[in-house]
Amino acid sequence: MSQAMDRYKVLAAGVLCMIVTIGIARFSYTSLLPIMQAETWLDDAAGGWLAAFNYMGYMVGALLAASVGSLRTKDRLYRLYLMLAVVTTFAMAYTDNMVLWAILRFISGISSSGGMLIASGLILNWLIRHHYRGELGIHFAGAGLGIIFAAAVVEVLVHLAQSWDLQWLWFAVFALVLSIPAWLWMPQPDTRPVTVGGNQLVDRPPSRVFMSIMLVAYFCAGYGYVISATFIVDIVEGQEPLKGLGQWVFMLIGLAVMPAAIIWDRIARALGYLRALMLAYGIQVIGIVLPALTDTLTGALLSALFYGGTFIGCVSLVLTMAGRFYPTKPAKLMGKMTLAYGVAQIVAPALTGMLARENGNYDLGLFLAGGFIALGTLLIGALYQLERREQNLVEQPA
Repeated sequence: MSQAMDRYKVLAAGVLCMIVTIGIARFSYTSLLPIMQAETWLDDAAGGWLAAFNYMGYMVGALLAASVGSLRTKDRLYRLYLMLAVVTTFAMAYTDNMVLWAILRFISGISSSGGMLIASGLILNWLIRHHYRGELGIHFAGAGLGIIFAAAVVEVLVHLAQSWDLQWLWFAVFALVLSIPAWLWMPQPDTRPVTVGGNQLVDRPPSRVFMSIMLVAYFCAGYGYVISATFIVDIVEGQEPLKGLGQWVFMLIGLAVMPAAIIWDRIARALGYLRALMLAYGIQVIGIVLPALTDTLTGALLSALFYGGTFIGCVSLVLTMAGRFYPTKPAKLMGKMTLAYGVAQIVAPALTGMLARENGNYDLGLFLAGGFIALGTLLIGALYQLERREQNLVEQPA
């Protein structure tokens, strides 16, 4: 089999893993939240807490990714997380107990790090070792496919009058089927310190100040991302002129996500990673706050495009940067970055759910999320200036 075909299979494994661990194990909850609220006791606050437990699990998964240096151990975690995504999705159908749901969403969150971090690190390491461009745009397109898949499945099953629990079962079946090629096509990792061409793999870590600012900026991105990711369907369904369009708006987000990471890879080639990140953050602010400013269809569609077209670009660019700093162990720094991202995702859904219950809408939560992204934009700008100063110091003659 040619190396080019191997590359396609590796990338396909990553995309399928993203659909299973992110599209199904994570985003099916976003699509099912209004249905679960209509057919069970679940309210806005409890829905926010379940999302928070999911992100607690994701943070635990990120911590594992940051603490494990062995590529072989990461490969075993990748396969374990595929299985956990299937099992936890299946089990969601068999209870409506808050404690059990919280436990399942927590474990499901752990499994989600398999697609975002473990698979990202394994794939980036494979690409660099085989002298391909170290970019993750195609891999992260799987997140967009996963969102579209989740929204489309729920839309079809609602028309078929399937109850909330049967919809979870259908998602579990799809997860099982897709996880098989995701398992088989991911190669065992190569642990040698050289590429297939014999070139040495060398880590080039950034300065401590750079990393500290980057962690805070990525925390801001996590806060902004999770509000729309968790509540967008419920937000749209709660606006009278847009009732019935929640799943379609969510599907449009998925359509925007699909090419977004690839497009942001191209933008980063032209502008550099930090300037591309500044642009992505700035556009995302608009996408997040638009539903609080207008309840028109145009506003909802623009929000979906701006949000979906940027949040995955921010994730892809940051994690690609982390992998390039540490090509021998890319998932290690990816995990540390995602811990910052994950802390925000624990706090934000619970707080936003409680604010929505008190105020009767999500407007305040959306403005707060937009404010965090705006702060992140300023921090990325500071990083850009810091990078330029550090480069000038290096280039000056002794």
